[in-house]
Amino acid sequence: MSGPLALTDTTLRDGHQSLLATRMRTRDMLPIAEKLDAVGFHSLEVWGGATFDVCLRFLGEDPWERLRAIRKAFPRTRLQMLLRGQNLVGYRHYPDDVVREFVKRAVGNGLDIIRVFDALNDCRNMALAMQVAAAEGAHVQATVCYTLSPIHDLDHFVALARELAGMGAHSICIKDMAGLITPQAAYELVLRLKTELALPVQLHSHYTSGMASMAYLKAAEAGVDVVDVAISSLAMSTSQPPAESLVAALRGTDRDTGLDLGLLAEIAEYFRKVRAAYAEYDVGQQLDTGVLIYQIPGGMISNFHSQLAEQNALDRLPEVLAEVPRVRADLGYPPLVTPSSQIVGAQAVLNVLAGERYRVVSSETRAYLKGLYGRPPGTVNPEVRRKVIGDEQPIADRPADHLEPGLEEAHRQAAPYMEQAEDVLSVALFPQVATKFLQERMAARTGVDWNLAEKAKGVYPA
Repeated sequence: MSGPLALTDTTLRDGHQSLLATRMRTRDMLPIAEKLDAVGFHSLEVWGGATFDVCLRFLGEDPWERLRAIRKAFPRTRLQMLLRGQNLVGYRHYPDDVVREFVKRAVGNGLDIIRVFDALNDCRNMALAMQVAAAEGAHVQATVCYTLSPIHDLDHFVALARELAGMGAHSICIKDMAGLITPQAAYELVLRLKTELALPVQLHSHYTSGMASMAYLKAAEAGVDVVDVAISSLAMSTSQPPAESLVAALRGTDRDTGLDLGLLAEIAEYFRKVRAAYAEYDVGQQLDTGVLIYQIPGGMISNFHSQLAEQNALDRLPEVLAEVPRVRADLGYPPLVTPSSQIVGAQAVLNVLAGERYRVVSSETRAYLKGLYGRPPGTVNPEVRRKVIGDEQPIADRPADHLEPGLEEAHRQAAPYMEQAEDVLSVALFPQVATKFLQERMAARTGVDWNLAEKAKGVYPA
């Protein structure tokens, strides 16, 4: 393939999620919007992932207001989000009525591209979000979560992409969340997808292992249409490859991006200063080649450190790292991405600290083995399943089919504090966190402690 390679910039979502614990505030995004909008990126990833939760939980920001402000600030560039299929932007499956309304509101508030994935690559968990996004006029990018295991080979990923294409995907994204894809694997997978599917292909990778830029170059040779990058001052480590390096590497070739390095340098300088303001959350720029052995994304390592430190067991980190691949095999080799990475990681910690594997089991592991997260990619260890759920048979149908509608109850809970229709969705997704946010927002705007007032009247029980 010849012609310019298009770039999606992730600085405003995955870049700071990976490096700064998702703590960048909207006020630090908007001043550079005009320059970012002028670059000519294929799209900007600005929403989804952990940003929704963190806005409400830690930043005191309304994620819907952020989306509207960003849409207004970027009149030229397409905006996209990362959507966790039936999990939306949370960590569990939500009822269909919540999924429908969330996707409608997301598109209605300014998103052009919805990148949909499922942690288990279970297409049933992606179908509804894809259908609604398409019906609302958005570009539907269906995602193949890339990982390594005895069952995850080239044919597996191509078959998955073909199924997603048949479900109406407008493009396919290869999501390499741990930075595991090698340059040769990137070349071969992109070439197969471009040859066998009549769809654009995008590659998303993290710099964790140090291979991502090399993988992008080989993918460009194979004909990939778009790759994900971040501005250099918020790139590398567990973030994406730097935009400027790729632009320079391709200059004068048949995949020349045509982007202005001078303008990118100005943007990089801006974010260099912004990054300094979030130093307390900064994970630094080191690589982690251990991911090639354990296949553990950088965020999981950080979680292990905190979990083990709380138990005065940090010295047992090597045992936990060794346990993760065993748990993953027991559970049928799920890709390590939210929420399956948290399920596997937490269970590995429990197995090590308890001194006996699966003597203590998290509620999430139990739900996983019951089929409530979806269909495992491979065969689950029958002995582990029996030990955890006994003779109970896992569900065979779509997990969301077992959920009651959620909007009515969310509306009841949000009603005393509502200022916009989207508030109901915030409560549906994160009932306690969002309700607290709405109460505090109303108190700040009215001067009345609505939390106490409403509890006293019995409107919202303590």
